[in-house]
Amino acid sequence: MIFMTKTDKISVNGKSYNWPKKPAVVICLDGSEPGPKGYIETAIRMGFMPFMKTMISKSTYEIGKCAMPSFTNVNNMSIVTGTTPDIHGICGNFFFNPDNGKETLMNDDSFLRVSTIFEAFENAGANIAIITAKEKLRRLLGKNLKNAICFSSEKADVANLKDNRIENVLELVKRPIPEVYSSDLSEFIFAAAVEIIKKEKVDLIYLSTTDYIQHKSEPGGNLANNFYHMLDGYLSKFYDLGCEISLTADHGMKAKTNEDGSLNLIYIQDELDKKFGKDECNVVCTITDPYVVHHGALGGFVNIYTKNKEKINDIMDYIKTIEGVELVLNKEDSARELKQPMDRIGDIIVTSNEKYAIGKKKSDHDLSQLKEPLRTHGGLGETDIPIFISKKIDESYKSKGVLKNYDIFDLALNYG
Repeated sequence: MIFMTKTDKISVNGKSYNWPKKPAVVICLDGSEPGPKGYIETAIRMGFMPFMKTMISKSTYEIGKCAMPSFTNVNNMSIVTGTTPDIHGICGNFFFNPDNGKETLMNDDSFLRVSTIFEAFENAGANIAIITAKEKLRRLLGKNLKNAICFSSEKADVANLKDNRIENVLELVKRPIPEVYSSDLSEFIFAAAVEIIKKEKVDLIYLSTTDYIQHKSEPGGNLANNFYHMLDGYLSKFYDLGCEISLTADHGMKAKTNEDGSLNLIYIQDELDKKFGKDECNVVCTITDPYVVHHGALGGFVNIYTKNKEKINDIMDYIKTIEGVELVLNKEDSARELKQPMDRIGDIIVTSNEKYAIGKKKSDHDLSQLKEPLRTHGGLGETDIPIFISKKIDESYKSKGVLKNYDIFDLALNYG
């Protein structure tokens, strides 16, 4: 192991980072759509985030963009590597694996092609804590870490020293194991982080929440207001503990329903089967993961694999005529324009506009458990994200142009 002094810069993936001057808490607030009608802005305006209201004037707050597709695993890995999917390799929750010819969850750390910022800092002697809501992200975030605390709320009850470098988490937090489909899953993260910061010397703390509330509630709704009020309280606690707070999101969130409650859906496999036959195309919904109750595996981005490559242009031309489709690209253009790893995407990628969601076949999607109007993400319409740093940073950051969520560590650590 190489140890460096705290005056040294830590280099990883072509970028360099200063050592944090105080404990740095970096939060990925899943699905937190920003803007005048965004979650944080609305909660502040309605009086649910008094701490953030006082902080905004003496902090840095911008609206930036996330990587595509606007999904959780993709953007968490962009944030913690400082790179885009074509470099780190994670381009969805679910993909067609050419190595075995099967549709596969992309949550094993073997799919990650580069080192994380955490690995580089740990190799330099930093103390790190990573807490995520769901287990699907833990292995990716914790790749190659040997000393860092790294666990999920979902599996906090089985966290152990060998795998997670922490034990007795429920006793530490004084909370029961939370339900997966609840805001408690995210609150557990913050409560655990507070206790760890109190008890341990930690240099970097990364907290990644779940978007359960954002899928269920629009900004200003009761569920959203309660969630952001809870968040505000923990931000205040982190600040009082002497931490520097940075916050961004993995993606935004948009409603996919009309005023009468009807859904705006494109079942694109059904459409392609009718036009080109059942064996010509295979649609892979990359939002698919083990947790689909709150979105029914409906998102804004799909990969399409074709049997006859000579028909790709005809298929693309047809897809462009379907109402609700925004972007249709072949493999090469998708890799270049959206910075995708060419070996892990389909022959065609399709995104829906911000009012529509895309599914595979109608028969493949169970919407019986959707109790609220469908809200989801994945397309270009959900790429706006907040960027908050709990201090005024050097305005030279503005030379970057449009900020990205994967700039958050650079902004937090390198801009004074």
